[in-house]
Amino acid sequence: MRVRYSRLFANSDGASCFDDRETELEVGFAAPPAEPLHAAKFSPAEETFWMGAVPTWKGDVPHPAPRRMAFVTVQGEYQITATDGETRKFPPGSVLLIEDTTGAGHKTRNVSAGDTIVLAIALPSQTEEFFDDHVAKAASAQST
Repeated sequence: MRVRYSRLFANSDGASCFDDRETELEVGFAAPPAEPLHAAKFSPAEETFWMGAVPTWKGDVPHPAPRRMAFVTVQGEYQITATDGETRKFPPGSVLLIEDTTGAGHKTRNVSAGDTIVLAIALPSQTEEFFDDHVAKAASAQST
């Protein structure tokens, strides 16, 4: 079983870019007598909070993220445009890892007729090595 999510990060030139990520979930999370579930670590979290945007909210001036976060869209839909012009929409159920805390930043827009609500997960400051190491370990586990 695999999980897919998008990542928004600043490249070495300071441009915000998207990346697609995928992680293998392995059997092991259990609360007996229920059968075990599939799970995988994502990242340590510092706090969680709800964020909402009304339909008229504007984030159309490029801006970096104030901190590393993960968004899980709960209601509505928003779109983000990276520095290179790539635009992605995030409907309910989508997950976005936001790491472009430096550089040119991105634009954000609520594209719903109604409110958009995300569950935001504040993540500790970490370098890309955390994710590269995590991906390498997942790849190594698959090959064994």
